Amino acid sequence: MGRILETELYSPVKAFLIGQGYEVKAEVGSADIVACRDNADPVIVELKTGFSLTLFHQAVARQSVTDAVYVAVARGPGRRFQQALKNNLKLARRLGLGVITVRLSDGLVEVHQDPAPYTPRKSKQRKDRLLREFSRRVGDPNTGGSTRVTLVTAYRQDAIRCAQHLNANGPSRGAEVAKATGVDRATRMMADDHYGWFERVERGVYDLSPKGREALPD
Repeated sequence: MGRILETELYSPVKAFLIGQGYEVKAEVGSADIVACRDNADPVIVELKTGFSLTLFHQAVARQSVTDAVYVAVARGPGRRFQQALKNNLKLARRLGLGVITVRLSDGLVEVHQDPAPYTPRKSKQRKDRLLREFSRRVGDPNTGGSTRVTLVTAYRQDAIRCAQHLNANGPSRGAEVAKATGVDRATRMMADDHYGWFERVERGVYDLSPKGREALPD
């Protein structure tokens, strides 16, 4: 496929809007497309060959003129475009923007969502999980913006305390580890063995695994 031009999107989108009863004109003021019908607020459509931050910047700027602002992009093939569409629909919804795609092979125009005010739904469960992790984490062991590093979570800190106790005291019952370290979930953590640091010696008794002894100095 050759390079796509933004102008290739204009005719299909114009024809679609005319079919909806609008009078359509291009490049009015700063807008790529302006469509008017009766006494309703104008519809503005910003054209781009693909989703970009610039496209959303332009569309948000047009919201100072009208609430009926759409972004229109060329529809691509395959899963990569479908994922991009899904992600950008979420972004556009939060910005109060409509989204249109144009299939250039046959001029098919599809409106995926209309502009509408957006109020994000809050998740009490996620909020509680966030605050619980914040309160249980000791100190501030991570650096904001870190990637490709092992993050120290409250769970990992608890596992380290359990491992340190076993390293110092040898095989121990879960209840003893919980009491000595203050980690109430010590028995469950050692049984689940998320990091591979623990091994069960006998029922209710745990010790450090070779992997745990190797990881403990870090």
